[in-house]
Amino acid sequence: MSNILIIGAGRSSSSLITYFLSNAKQYNWHITIADANKKAVNSKISAYSDVATAVEFDVLNVSLREKLISQSDFVISMLPAFMHADVAKDCVRLSKHLATASYVSAEMKELDAEAQEKKLLLLNECGLDPGIDHASAMQVIHRIQAEGGIITNFQSFCGGLVAPESNDNPWGYKFSWNPRNVILAGQGTAQFIEDGHLKFIPYNRLFTQTCAIHIDGYGTFDGYANRDSIGYKEPYGLSDVKTMLRGTLRQTNYCKAWNVFVKLGLTDDSYKIKNCDSLNYTSLIHSFLPAGDDSVKEKLISFMGNEIDATIISMLDYLELFDNKPITLHEASPAELLQHLLEEKWVLKPGDKDMIVMQHLFEYKLNGKHKKLTSSLVVIGDDEVHTAMAKTVGLPLAISIKNFLIGKFTLYGVQIPIIKEIYEPLLKELETLGVNFIEKEL
Repeated sequence: MSNILIIGAGRSSSSLITYFLSNAKQYNWHITIADANKKAVNSKISAYSDVATAVEFDVLNVSLREKLISQSDFVISMLPAFMHADVAKDCVRLSKHLATASYVSAEMKELDAEAQEKKLLLLNECGLDPGIDHASAMQVIHRIQAEGGIITNFQSFCGGLVAPESNDNPWGYKFSWNPRNVILAGQGTAQFIEDGHLKFIPYNRLFTQTCAIHIDGYGTFDGYANRDSIGYKEPYGLSDVKTMLRGTLRQTNYCKAWNVFVKLGLTDDSYKIKNCDSLNYTSLIHSFLPAGDDSVKEKLISFMGNEIDATIISMLDYLELFDNKPITLHEASPAELLQHLLEEKWVLKPGDKDMIVMQHLFEYKLNGKHKKLTSSLVVIGDDEVHTAMAKTVGLPLAISIKNFLIGKFTLYGVQIPIIKEIYEPLLKELETLGVNFIEKEL
């Protein structure tokens, strides 16, 4: 029997947990799910009590964390990314395999040599983005290269959005994953290569420099650059590529409106404002604007200049930012105050469906001809719990762990799903679960 420990049962974990529970008897697994909300986990596993156990968990409880890891064969961390390091160190010290959906951190890289020596797998970046994007891109890249093609342009965009039938707010967005990550998205400097030139976009300009990405049947979206695209040149085998860009998708006008928050300073998480509950959201915005006798809305329009228009104002109006909406938090950073508001306004209501959209663009030379190809994915969630986000984050992780445990691939150390032994069976099974890419020659 293999004992599998899942740490964290949040909104992105539902499909992963369901996959393991439904396959536990077939593969002789016992599943332990550790989460701060044991009661909620128990409700999820009530029909699987013979193969699953819920444990109340605090990641800062070192002795409990070590005990649970020591009793496991494979550990899956669905915690926020900054919490993976301690879990990973415990796993390597206690000789346990680990998987996460998060980017490979510096702390994770430091564990690579020891993990390889102990024949431990540290699988990372195996969710949606990163994850499915790696696997699907590499499948096409390897195929083009095997045919003798030379890739000159690679761009990849992904977005977790709201399905058209549930899109009832002017932002075209509702939370389907960690809201804090949405609020802090893009902070840092985006780095990519364009026409052979190194390009940088600092955070204060990120949401003003977007491109249009069209998905057949679903319209056109705005794409903005992710932090580091250049770091994937070598792993993707694209050392000579002229354009390399990975980015995020949002509905049209979202980026322009979000830029208002960036320019005001409302996404800043570096300090706390005391006695917030003595303010309202209108006075909060007023506190970030230059002095003057005009209304807050008029001041904001003047402050933003040509970076704001009537459409953006209507999007801000929807959030009640000019209606003296009270703040109920006592002490919080600007980013936390913004998050608190948006969690109320951008909630998936009962029956709501989210949507994942992804598109890769390849330009390459083959037999003296210049070719273009897109590979696109759209996944619609079932409801507000069984979301497309949970499906596309959790299933790649679950499938890849299963494939490792049953011997479909044998790799150790820090890995991401860019190797054929990992991505080929992963993508094949995802297709049977409704995660299908459609290719189109341009």
